[in-house]
Parts: sequence; structure tokens; C-alpha cells
Amino acid sequence: MAELVKVSRALSRAVSKLEFGGPVTHVYNPLHYAKRPHELYLSRFGASPKEAVFVGMNPGPFGMAQTGVPFGDVDLVRDWMGIEAPVDRPPDEHPKRPVLGFACKRSEVSGSRLWGWAQDRFGTPEEFFARFFVVNYCPLLFMESTGRNRTPDKLSADERGALLFACDEALRAAIEVLEPKLVVGVGVWATKRARAAVGDAGPEIGTVLHPSPASPKANRGWALQAENDLRRLGIKL
Repeated sequence: MAELVKVSRALSRAVSKLEFGGPVTHVYNPLHYAKRPHELYLSRFGASPKEAVFVGMNPGPFGMAQTGVPFGDVDLVRDWMGIEAPVDRPPDEHPKRPVLGFACKRSEVSGSRLWGWAQDRFGTPEEFFARFFVVNYCPLLFMESTGRNRTPDKLSADERGALLFACDEALRAAIEVLEPKLVVGVGVWATKRARAAVGDAGPEIGTVLHPSPASPKANRGWALQAENDLRRLGIKL
């Protein structure tokens, strides 16, 4: 079994024991119900030491929640990465956020920007993953009764404490496997969590702009700004 698969399964077991109260009404764990494509991603692309590891925040409803791949827009995961596998349904599914797996027709904008950039810049997934890898810090998607996302930073302090402990441990384990020179937080919160988890003894920590459509800055040409961020961190493109 690939080392990253062991890390993922341990994290899935740890977070599945946690409980979350209002305003969170539904919690999805794609490490469990989308285990098959998720572990294909880990096994196929996470085998060798990496120059840098990108760390996202948590799954999006039309990305990793559907495909099991971080920022995993369906079309790019299937057609560019060549990953497609059966996806089960979460046990308590929100009626406004059904999990359709690779039949999902909605695009994950953050994912189409990040993986679309990787495709445009590197051509093949093999070229990108020879140097880089992408993980999510938190594997869970949290939703309120309306179907609105609730990000991990908005959870109560008690709920966050147990969750962050498990996620810190998993990120440290993944970094140990991947041996990157640089850990790049995608957005401010992921960068803070990477710095807290890895500490001063680990690889250098940097940040890139988050590709979310909720960010006016990202909507003004995310790829160019992200490349400028990476160059400032010493990444040659």
C-alpha cells in the first residue's frame, strides 16, 4: 500500500469520529465515500519526492466532494489526469448538494483554475506531478441547512481543536512521505495551518493566492498572479 494511502486512511478514521453541531447540519468525508478515485490519485501521482506541496483548505462541493481529488474539477480529473472510478454516496446527503461523482455537471471554479493552470503550464500530469503535489489540509466538507459551505475556520473552538489536531498530524505525515523543499499554502488560512503543523524544523512555508471566485483579486487573472507568487518563492516555471 502506498504510504500516502496509509496517511489518508488514518486521517479518515480520525475525522469520522468527530461530531459537529449547528449551524453545521451535514458533513461529507470524501476520503471515505470517494475512496477509490482519491486513492488512485495518491498512488498514481504521490509516489516520488516533490519539489513543492500545495496545501488547500478543504473540499469544495463540486470538486473533491465529487471526485475525491483536491480541487478536483470533474472534467480535469477525468480527462487530464485520467482518473475515474466509482464514487459512493455520503450517508447523510444534503438535498441541495447531491454527490453524483463523475456524472456531476457542475464545474469547481477553484479547481478548473488550479488544474487548468497546471495543464496549460506543464502539458501532461506527469510533468506537473514530477515536481509538485496537491493535498487538502482538512478532508471534510461542512454545510449548513441551506446548503451553504461553512469553512473549517468558522467552526466553534472546541470543534476546531480536535479537527486541527488530526489534520496537523496527517499533514506532517504526508510531508514526511513527499519530502518537499517547500510547502505552499493555497490561501491565507491553509498557509497558517501549514506553518502551525510543520513548524520551523520542516520545509520552508510559502503562499499563493487562492483561486476562489469569491476573491476579486483571483478573478483578475489568477494564474498569472499565482505564478508571480511561485517565482518569488524560488520556483522556476
